[in-house]
Amino acid sequence: MSARAAGAPGAVGAAPKAWLGEFIVLSALWGASFLFMRLGAAEFGALPAAGLRVGLATLFLWPILLRQGQWPALRRHWRPIMLAGLINSAIPFALFAWAVMHLATGLTSILNATVPLFGALVAWVWLGDRITRLRWLGLALGFIGVALLAWRAPAGVGLKTGHAGWALGACLLASSCYAVAASFARRYLTGIPPLATATGSQLGAALGLALPAIWFWPAQTPGLRAWAAVVALAVLCTGIAYILYFRLIAHAGPSRALAVTFLAPVFAVFYGAVFLQEAVTPWMVGCGLVIVCGTMLSTGLIGPRRRTGAG
Repeated sequence: MSARAAGAPGAVGAAPKAWLGEFIVLSALWGASFLFMRLGAAEFGALPAAGLRVGLATLFLWPILLRQGQWPALRRHWRPIMLAGLINSAIPFALFAWAVMHLATGLTSILNATVPLFGALVAWVWLGDRITRLRWLGLALGFIGVALLAWRAPAGVGLKTGHAGWALGACLLASSCYAVAASFARRYLTGIPPLATATGSQLGAALGLALPAIWFWPAQTPGLRAWAAVVALAVLCTGIAYILYFRLIAHAGPSRALAVTFLAPVFAVFYGAVFLQEAVTPWMVGCGLVIVCGTMLSTGLIGPRRRTGAG
């Protein structure tokens, strides 16, 4: 796949109907990840929860990798794949697991919607992607939405809600990691089977988080609910979700794959309101809409129609 087809905004890729179903399923799974992170990290702590997430995801994916005969692909490309795991999983998973203990899960998911904003900037700096005036306007609009959200951010229900400001920063740092990882995947992982990339990246993340997870392992044994949350987080929101994610990068391009963060907050806010009784304020909704509109402009998903060739 060429660099253009791999994901520049507006690039010609697979027809939307070919990947739309996977896009929606991935949005629902990643929306649920904030709920499961809250339930798991509340008893395990952020680093052990993140370490278990990637470790169990690796155990889930490994036999599938072997059965599908993708081990040779992972063996040939293990260095960039495992490095991608540190950037795309280990660091942001730990940051978000800590943040959801201090912010509402719906709010963290809205902040996660800034990923394509950072993605457009990273692709501009690193890959030379062109940013039009309209896309610059979208970037400015998106970051204004983030600033307004941070200005009146409600704290979560955790015990240390005074750390809400730091939690906001952790969410934005995690989002920037996802953005760097998307351009990294476009640059170094194009053409590698999605299953090999998903499995190897989770293995790299598991190795990176192993020692911190052991060091900060809770003294009191977590309950069944926390274990169930971490297992669901690992299998559904990581193992299966990352196969879908790398498939989307291959079939629709990284800009459209990152756009899954537009829909994930809808599911996350719904899950948080239903299962955690989290409040959804008009200010959160309004800022979220500003962020999403800015992000869609910045990624070229909305704007003047372009004349395209066949395909």
